[in-house]
Amino acid sequence: MRKENSTNALNAQELYETCGMAIALRILGGRWKPGIIWNLAQGRIRYGQLKALIPNISERMLIQQLKELEKYGFVERFVFPEVPPRVEYALTEEGKTLIPIVQALAAWGDSQRDKIKLPV
Repeated sequence: MRKENSTNALNAQELYETCGMAIALRILGGRWKPGIIWNLAQGRIRYGQLKALIPNISERMLIQQLKELEKYGFVERFVFPEVPPRVEYALTEEGKTLIPIVQALAAWGDSQRDKIKLPV
């Protein structure tokens, strides 16, 4: 946890107040969130199905990313009082606004695949 008055925290705050791109990257940044959004764009999905659709993501990471997207108001969690418990996730109306952005990023990334070599 960083200090609220650190230079890093103050720089981030100023950046978020003045740059929409910084906010977008904060929300969509990382390896897993775009894939989560991409899969949830298909409709409501059970947790186990979502995990199976995203190769190599750990349970801990999937839960963390879903909680963060839920905190931002982009993902909704549905819990059914059954045994065994059933949990489903879906994009909220605000979350659906991310679909064209993720689609555009995917198309752009596909066009760059052969042009650059990313480190593994």
